[in-house]
Amino acid sequence: MTKEMDITFNEKSPALENERSSTLIADLKSLFKAPVLLANALPVFVGFWLALHFTGGSLFANSKLFWLTIIGSTILMGGALVLNNWYDVDIDTVMKRTQQRPTVTGHFSLRTVLGIGITMSAVGLIMLLFTTFEAAVYGFIGWFTYVVMYTMWTKRKYTLNTVIGSVSGAVTPMIGWAAIAPAYHIVPIMLFMILFIWQMPHTFAIAMRKYNEYKAANVAMLPVVRGFKMTKRQMFVYIACLLPLPFYLGSLGMVFIILATILNIGFLAVSIRGFFTKDDDKWAYVMFMYSVNYIAILFLLMVAVTLPI
Repeated sequence: MTKEMDITFNEKSPALENERSSTLIADLKSLFKAPVLLANALPVFVGFWLALHFTGGSLFANSKLFWLTIIGSTILMGGALVLNNWYDVDIDTVMKRTQQRPTVTGHFSLRTVLGIGITMSAVGLIMLLFTTFEAAVYGFIGWFTYVVMYTMWTKRKYTLNTVIGSVSGAVTPMIGWAAIAPAYHIVPIMLFMILFIWQMPHTFAIAMRKYNEYKAANVAMLPVVRGFKMTKRQMFVYIACLLPLPFYLGSLGMVFIILATILNIGFLAVSIRGFFTKDDDKWAYVMFMYSVNYIAILFLLMVAVTLPI
């Protein structure tokens, strides 16, 4: 077999095709930040579900509206995440955890990524406009806060970047609720507050674990600018602010209030432990894992206690 024939054979081999396919899937997951995208879809669903519960609607009767809301918001958020990758390519080149993103490896051109981000953002927003105008407004607020206020303005300059960025994640249940009813109800407002406050210790835990990478990339995360002691104090304060919030959701029942309070006390206990630990990296990992499970359990609990018996 000649060298030319060998190359042709290899290019058409199933193993090579599978490798290319796997690389493409991995690139797409990285480009869209799949775990973040899926995590943001849950609050949208919960907001939609609870709005149906409190207005006496049914998921079956609103199935078309449901899919418009879920798919539209997911596409819009995906567009925001893609634009974040496009804008942050210089930072991602420095940070180890982001060096395999297709914008860094060159698998996708920056022009292509920009086009994908803009197209997805437009399509997602248009889909939300077919639900309610209010839902689309909340979707736009989330997009604008994340892409412009966080990514392009505050992320590299101010430690308040976490506060600004938290707004984009916190509006997600309001999108879901507003697709059914006006979101000036106490429940979606409390969902916003829970997500907004929760994102602080969650993000700070990540920033502590990736301290060296953020420092090398000159990203103004709180642990980098103000140190771990200040970060731990702020994490404690934010988690303490979560304690009274379940009591504003009394309409979800006493079972929810008790279980949510137990979760909050556990969160606070893990936070307090950080003042006495000698291994900050290990403790930050525990905080991160608790925060991820905390928010997933809390929001799934909201669905569980409102299931029709």
